[in-house]
Amino acid sequence: MMDFLRVILFPFACIYGLVMAFRGKLFDWKILPSESFPISVISVGNLSYGGTGKTPMVEYLIRLLGKDRKVATLSRGYKRNTKGYVLANKKSTFEEIGDEPLQYKTKFKDIEVAVHERRRKGIKKLLKNFPDLDVVLLDDAYQHRYVKPGFSILLTDFHKLFVNDYLIPSGTLREFRSASKRADIIIVTKVPGVLSPITRRRITSLIKPRIHQKLLFSYISYGKPIPICKKNEGLLKERYNTILLFSGVANSYPLQEHLRNMCHELHVMDFMDHHKYTLNDLEKIKSNFDNMFTRNKIIFTTEKDAMRLDKSVLSEVIKDMPVFYIPIKFEFCNGDSIIFDDQIRENVEKDTGNQQFSKE
Repeated sequence: MMDFLRVILFPFACIYGLVMAFRGKLFDWKILPSESFPISVISVGNLSYGGTGKTPMVEYLIRLLGKDRKVATLSRGYKRNTKGYVLANKKSTFEEIGDEPLQYKTKFKDIEVAVHERRRKGIKKLLKNFPDLDVVLLDDAYQHRYVKPGFSILLTDFHKLFVNDYLIPSGTLREFRSASKRADIIIVTKVPGVLSPITRRRITSLIKPRIHQKLLFSYISYGKPIPICKKNEGLLKERYNTILLFSGVANSYPLQEHLRNMCHELHVMDFMDHHKYTLNDLEKIKSNFDNMFTRNKIIFTTEKDAMRLDKSVLSEVIKDMPVFYIPIKFEFCNGDSIIFDDQIRENVEKDTGNQQFSKE
């Protein structure tokens, strides 16, 4: 059925792809301007819709650079209720800045977190507010070509490589696969288990990185579960009879696999990506949980979902439910972290030596 739909939608995918390709050529031919900046600008993005691990990648970069550099993140602030430039503070909510920026600000107190639909204007605002800024991390900006990043990171999911995907609406690609050539580094994310040399060679032969590109591999590691309400800390155990997972992210399958190792039975409630929870949603979650006939049970959600529940009108409701989230970290396979860290540091050193704006 999926292959049939793909064929039916193929003409529309071709039209969409040609429009995106023509837009890209306008930037290549310098008809549309692409602006660079006198600081290091690092773009993290993907070719597809859906979760490839951009948020943990940005957090990895913050940990790598934040100790020695003045770092800011700039996002669109997807599904926020505000417009234009907003600088996050300790009182910010996801309605004001979005869930991912709120997560950055909550976890990393010493960085600046801003949102703006137009990244070029957002960077200029940040530079005006913080003249000593060294690095701006652009979240989900691979298609935002009005800014010319000093370094571009392209992520692709191990289970859904962009080379095996199709343009929307036949698939989930935002651009032709050939757009991967703009990346400086391509990272295969969410690698399950141990990465064998055979698997590395197989994926390398599929992606065919260009001479200027490095192809690296990564996986997700999970931290200790954290209760949304501290009074529930005592409920944490190593194993449960039943776990209820609710999530509003594009791909929750890695977390599902992790949780299956902690229980006998896993129930999953999926919501749309960046879902804004309502009182009715929480009532459904609570009802499903109450109907699980075991005492040894608990509720888990993702870190992003926790951001949408904290500091909201629903926080009073959720505090009476045993809800935990599991923080995640981006980790590289084998020795790939050394290659990545060295190239990022080298690029930042080079870019922060620039003294004036330039336009292509």
